[in-house]
Order: sequence, then structure tokens, then C-alpha cells
Amino acid sequence: MQNIPMSDLNYEQAFAELEQIVNRLESETLNLEESLALYERGQLLSARCASLLETAELRVQQLRLENQLPKDEQDD
Repeated sequence: MQNIPMSDLNYEQAFAELEQIVNRLESETLNLEESLALYERGQLLSARCASLLETAELRVQQLRLENQLPKDEQDD
């Protein structure tokens, strides 16, 4: 797994690491502490992905709104 701070991960990096965690939890025999640590990291990665997706969705909505305004109102 990467040592990149959570706030520096882009969507693709966070999602790839989350997939790795899910695969490890499903396929490996881990002790309780390892499982909990991976689960906790997975929760943080999931929240990071959701946040990045929400930001992207808001940007798309903003662009759609800007494109719907009449030409003279876009210059304001």
C-alpha cells in the first residue's frame, strides 16, 4: 500500500488502494488487528472516494448551469 497522505490521493489512487484492501480482506488469513487496521484504512479511502466524486459531480452541475444561462447573463 502507498504511504501517500489521504488528502493527496486522487480518485484513481484511492480506489485502487481500496480494491487492494478488499482483496486482502477477502483472500488472506489476517489476525484481528491487521483486519481492523485494513478495515479502518478502507473506510477512510471510501470516504475520500465519495468526497472526490461529490466534488466532481458539483463541478459538472455548475458547468451545466453555466451552459444553460443566456449568453448575456454568462458575462456577469
